Amino acid sequence: MAENEVKLMKGNEVIAHAAIRYGCDGYFGYPITPQSEVMETLMELKPWETTGMVVLQAESEISSINMVYGGASTGKRVMTSSSSPGISLMSEGLSYLAGAELPCLIVNCQRGGPGLGTIQPSQGDYFQACKGGGHGDFHMIVLAPNSVQEMHDHVFEAFDLAFKYRNPALILADGAIGQMMEKVVLAPQRPRKTDEELKAECGAWAAQGKPAGRARNIVTSLELQSEKMEVINKRLQEKYKALEENEVRYEAIECDDADYVIVAFGSSARICSATVEMARAEGLKVGLLRPITLYPFPKKQLAEMAARGVKGFLSAELNAGQMVEDVRLAVNGKAPVEHYGRQGGMMFNPDEVLDALKEKLIKK
Repeated sequence: MAENEVKLMKGNEVIAHAAIRYGCDGYFGYPITPQSEVMETLMELKPWETTGMVVLQAESEISSINMVYGGASTGKRVMTSSSSPGISLMSEGLSYLAGAELPCLIVNCQRGGPGLGTIQPSQGDYFQACKGGGHGDFHMIVLAPNSVQEMHDHVFEAFDLAFKYRNPALILADGAIGQMMEKVVLAPQRPRKTDEELKAECGAWAAQGKPAGRARNIVTSLELQSEKMEVINKRLQEKYKALEENEVRYEAIECDDADYVIVAFGSSARICSATVEMARAEGLKVGLLRPITLYPFPKKQLAEMAARGVKGFLSAELNAGQMVEDVRLAVNGKAPVEHYGRQGGMMFNPDEVLDALKEKLIKK
């Protein structure tokens, strides 16, 4: 696996290549369209013969996430991938992982819903990803790629953030990003962590056997005494506060002088970048803010734009209106915030977004 290797491949395929090159220890998953190529590619590459990475098709998504829980509890770099209904089945396990403060990677290549819905792309899982994904007060770190290259890069970044904060990290892609083919630069192969390195890095909390001289590590999300559970929850909230202070990532396009700002993530942002060009060609000062981290959300950046006089914000999403709630909270009434979206696996085009911007904000 040479340095700076350039290939043409699908977003789902590059997830598999990036996982191997990162030095991932284990993948546990179950097939579901439109993300099945992740596991299929891993099976074709047979990393157990080269890096020692375990790749296992579990009997269900519930089994997958609990295998991730087991692997993560020992300090291993482990991951799973699925699509919307499959992530729903993992919700209990995601809450357990967050409660036990276990680092891991989950990939959601979204499809249209609700229910079984359709296999076409959607962004209807924003609430699920950013507002918990399970029960209790918790957050996952959520990264939203808008290209095949970012699918690759986010594997590395998500794993690094997961271990930095001892927290599950989720890559929230969609069927369009997962299925499209683009040129991608693959990172050089990283060696997997040795047992000695894992003990040095994770020995304070991971279940790796009890060495002489210290108490055993117990990995659990259970605490029957409410006073102690409150202390745990307060510690988690401090961690999320640190994430919001230090780990916000976003891209701002033509925003410095913008009168109107479109807010979009993932494949929607790719479409809306063309909308900005079209609007500018018509003399309209329109910009695009693309959140790269959906949690933590770039709320300070939006608040600053509203404070400096942006006249309106349009949240463009492939759903009925989910991220728009966070945009409204960030803007805090200082400017109008509207939503435009398509549902059921339908995607909008740049002209539709520009028409919506004019109708909902500029004409008003």
